[in-house]
Amino acid sequence: MTPYSDFTYFGLLLYAVIPTILLGLFGRANSRWALVVSIAFLVLQFDTPLAVRPGKELLEIWIVFGYAVYQWALAAAFLRLKIRQGLFPVALVLAILPLAVAKWLPHIAPHTAFGFFGISYVSFRALDVIFSIRDKVVTALPPVTYFAFLFFFPTVSSGPIDRFRRFSQDWQRRRNRAEFLDDLDVAVQRLFRGFLYKFIIAALIRTHWMDPVAQGGGTNVISYMYAYTFYLFFDFAGYSAFAISLSHLLGVRTPENFHRPFLAPNIRDFWNRWHISLSFWFRDHIYMRFLLAAAKGKWFKNKHTASYVGLFLTFGLMGVWHGTEWYYLLYGVYHAALLSGYDWFARWNKTRHWLSGGKGWEVVNILLTFHAVAFGLLLFSGRFVAPAVPERDEAVETLTCFEISGYVWDRNTGKEPAQVDISMDGQIIGRVTANEPREDLLEKGYGDGRHGFRFKLPPSARDGREHWVVPVVVVGTPREIPGPYIIKCPSAEEPAAPPPP
Repeated sequence: MTPYSDFTYFGLLLYAVIPTILLGLFGRANSRWALVVSIAFLVLQFDTPLAVRPGKELLEIWIVFGYAVYQWALAAAFLRLKIRQGLFPVALVLAILPLAVAKWLPHIAPHTAFGFFGISYVSFRALDVIFSIRDKVVTALPPVTYFAFLFFFPTVSSGPIDRFRRFSQDWQRRRNRAEFLDDLDVAVQRLFRGFLYKFIIAALIRTHWMDPVAQGGGTNVISYMYAYTFYLFFDFAGYSAFAISLSHLLGVRTPENFHRPFLAPNIRDFWNRWHISLSFWFRDHIYMRFLLAAAKGKWFKNKHTASYVGLFLTFGLMGVWHGTEWYYLLYGVYHAALLSGYDWFARWNKTRHWLSGGKGWEVVNILLTFHAVAFGLLLFSGRFVAPAVPERDEAVETLTCFEISGYVWDRNTGKEPAQVDISMDGQIIGRVTANEPREDLLEKGYGDGRHGFRFKLPPSARDGREHWVVPVVVVGTPREIPGPYIIKCPSAEEPAAPPPP
């Protein structure tokens, strides 16, 4: 279940929102209730089986539980040790190890996986605790507060990224009725902003602008750059508004993530307005620490050189954090170059006065900054490295005793989704339409990405006998998705091995 992605999720949220409002009106919407709600929605969100290795599945919620115990034990041990300076790098490496495994394991060992949706953002919170212990601003680590901080469900999947010291103050705060009504006012405002941004503006941009020009090749690159820039902002800012809204309702005043970023007059100001919680995290924990270490160690003769090296280090890491593809690193290096160039020019202009102030120049600066940012987001989108898109492609990706899933793509069918017949032991057991939205298919250039399918297998597949799924037929064409596949389920609880690659 992806948070804030559809109205089904908001329907489920009503089971948490309505009791929270009732409790809040009586001054009883406290952290205990927020913890109960978080646990309930974490179980709902992470109830998906993950194929950790061929033939072995594990519910994501158990990975989440193991991750929480691991990170708390690591942070608690680091807190108790008296000599922390020498162990600080070790603690950092161990804290980031699960994220590194989740990112790189599929490349090293295909058909294996580890992690859960949102592990990147949760890892930032875990690292923040390690940094804060090292700086001696965190001197106690209650397990419940730490767990709530890592997995506070409104923000667990994509932020905003909070800080432990700030979060714990909110978590321990007891709200009276007046304070709850203030938080409720903020929550309602952010809720409607989220609906406007994500489900109206972003949806319209994607449907009527971004998706159509995405199919036009190089001739539509400029239009796609603008469309993707606005879509990414409204979609992510809408998500952040939902997360902030629900956080306030539960008593945690999660920090803002966006503040009119496209009105920034320079690239430095842009990063004070765009994905604020992420950029400030990197600024405080990477950039500033690098500058301090460089100054103490006298690594560079010129302080500006240290600043520029720090920028490339910081934004290079930020790029790699987004993904292992090379264009994410290029995106980070690009912004480091922009910031370094702006810093050099700003210092040069102080004595030359080549550019003066005034409303006219401010408008020019805003336009220049916006276009520099838009081009960076075009790099980030991977548009320039899109692989050759085949005329057609189809595959079964997972087959367990409970469901079969995959995708069907055919350029020649236009917007008409394919229909798929599912056969088992020579009998057709159902038909499904391949119109499930998939971000990975969209990134591959497979139309609008709505070509996935998922079909629940009947209980008869779990009777202890061997069954042949032969084949999966694309209705209306002579093609078949490669097969057959064999499943054998000794019991309803034991999943079948996935199909061979």
